[in-house]
Amino acid sequence: MSLGVPSVSPTMSHPPPPPLPLFPHHHPWLSPGLELPVATTRPETMLGDVAVAVHPMDPRYQHLHGRHLRHPFTGQLLPVVTDPTVEPTRGTGAVKVTPGHSHPDLALARAHGLPLLSVIGDDGTMCPPGGGWLQGVHRFVARDKVVTALSQRGLYRGTQDHAMTLPMCSRSGDVIEYLLKDQWFLQCQEMAQCAREAVVSGRLQLVPRFHEKNWKTWMDNVGDWCLSRQLWWGHRVPAYKVGVSPPGSDPPDRGLWVVARSEDEARDEAARLCHAPPRDIELQQDPDVLDTWFSSALFPFAALGWPEETPDLRRFYPTTLLETGSDLLFFWVARMVMLGQELTGHLPFSQVLLHSLVRDAAGRKMSKSLGNVIDPRDVIGGASLQELQEKLRRTVLDPHELAVASEGQKRQFPHGIPECGTDALRLALCSHNVHGDDIRLDVAAVLNQRHFCNKVWNAVKFVLASVGPHFIPRPPEETVPRAPMDRWVLSRLARAVGEFGRRMEALEVHGATAAAQHFWLRSFCDVYLVGGASVCPSVCPAFVSVLPRCCVSIHFHSLASRWC
Repeated sequence: MSLGVPSVSPTMSHPPPPPLPLFPHHHPWLSPGLELPVATTRPETMLGDVAVAVHPMDPRYQHLHGRHLRHPFTGQLLPVVTDPTVEPTRGTGAVKVTPGHSHPDLALARAHGLPLLSVIGDDGTMCPPGGGWLQGVHRFVARDKVVTALSQRGLYRGTQDHAMTLPMCSRSGDVIEYLLKDQWFLQCQEMAQCAREAVVSGRLQLVPRFHEKNWKTWMDNVGDWCLSRQLWWGHRVPAYKVGVSPPGSDPPDRGLWVVARSEDEARDEAARLCHAPPRDIELQQDPDVLDTWFSSALFPFAALGWPEETPDLRRFYPTTLLETGSDLLFFWVARMVMLGQELTGHLPFSQVLLHSLVRDAAGRKMSKSLGNVIDPRDVIGGASLQELQEKLRRTVLDPHELAVASEGQKRQFPHGIPECGTDALRLALCSHNVHGDDIRLDVAAVLNQRHFCNKVWNAVKFVLASVGPHFIPRPPEETVPRAPMDRWVLSRLARAVGEFGRRMEALEVHGATAAAQHFWLRSFCDVYLVGGASVCPSVCPAFVSVLPRCCVSIHFHSLASRWC
C-alpha cells in the first residue's frame, strides 16, 4: 500500500474535503429485521468493504461470530470477523474493513485472508468494481451521495463528532489517500541475520556501543523492503513486463516479468521463457524508480566499478570507517551492510561512528518552516539579517509558514550571523561530544572558536617573527633542548599528542580537540610565550613536525597552513 495525492487538472476544480464526523449506519443481516450498527468517517469507501470486524470479547456481538451480512449497495455477503485490534469503546465497536484505503484494514484483511478491493482511482474519483452509480464521481462528492442513499434505505443513524488526525499534503493541500499499488519488494530476513551476526561477533563495530541494542532489535523484526517509488527522479526499476506480438501466438502469463541489466538482455530472457523469437517479444519497463536508500546502499562498491573487478574496487573496498548521523543507522547503514555482504561477500566497513543530530541552540530540530536552519555558508562567510530574510523568501514555504519562519529568524539572529570562517565552524562541531545527546549548535560558540583561531594565528606569527626569516629548523630527533622551560613545554606537547592520538583511536573527536586546544592555550600561550624570556629556536622543529599533523586530523587548516 502506498500514499497517494490524487492528481488535480489545472482546468478542473475539485470540491474541498468535507469534515470527517462519524456516520453510524447499519449493515442488514441475512435474517429479516436484524442489523449490525457500524460507524465510519469514510462512507464513500463503503463499496470497498470486504468484512465487518468486532472484538472477540465484546459481549454485544459474540452471537454474530462467523455470521454474514449483506452489503446495502452491492448485495455481497460480508463475513463478521473477530480481531483483538478492534476497540470496543470507539464508535459502535464494529468497524467496516476496507483494505484498499486503510493501512490498519490492510493488515487485518491479510491476517484473515480477505480480498483486497480499491474503489478510488489515482485521480481522486470513484472506480468501484463493475462501475455503478458512483463511477467517475469525485470522492468527496461521493461521500454525500452515499450518506443520502443510506438515508433513503432507512440505514442512516445520524452523525457524531469525532476527533482524528487527517493526513494532508503540505504542497497541494489535498487529503492524502491510501491506495493499493503493485510494488517490488526485497526479502530481507536472511540478510538481516547476517548483519546482526556481524555486530554480535565484533566484525562490525558501532560507536557508541549503545546503538547495538537498536541494531539487534531492527534486525530481529525486519520486514520485506518496498523498493518501488512513484517518483520522477531515481534509478528506474530494471523490470520489464512481457508480451508477445504475433497474432495467433499464445500470450504469456499477464504477470510475467523479467529483471535484467538491459532491454536486450530482458528480451532474450523473455524469449526463452515464452518459447518465442526475440523479435516477437514486446517489453514494457516498469515506470517506477528504486527507493533512494536502495541506490544509496549500493554506493560503497557500485561507485568503484562493481560488478566488474576494477582496480579501484580491489584497492578501496572494503573500507574501514563510516561516519554518519545516528538517525541513518537503519535507513542507510544497515542497508549498506546487508547489500554489501549479499552482493560482494564483504562488509563495506568495519567501524561506524554515529554522531548525534545537530539541532539549534534551543534544542529544536532545524526546519525551514521554523526559520532556525543554520546554513554553514552563512556561518563561514557571514550574513546580515536582510540577506537571511531574502534567502528565506526564495524558498517554497506557504505564506503562513513564511511569516512564522521570518519571525523565528529575527528572534534568533537579530543582527545577522557574523563571519566565523571554516576552521571555526569545524572546531565548534568537533568540540561537541558526538557520542551523547544531540548537538545544540549556537553561532555564539562558533564565534568563540573564531577567537581561538585568531589567537593561534597571532601566536604563530609571534613565534615566526622571533626566530627570524632565515631560520631553518633541524629534525626533531636531532634537537636536544637545554633550558628547563623548553623541556617543560616539549613534555606538555608530548603529553598532548599522546592524548590526541588515544582519543582519535577511540573515535572521540571532541576529546582530541580538547587536548589540542588545552595545550595551545594553557601550556604554550599562557605559560611558554607569556612566562618565557624568549622563544627557543630548538623547540620549533617539534611544533613544525607535530602540530600540523594533529590540526589536519581535525580539519583545522589555519595553523597547518600558517606554520608550514
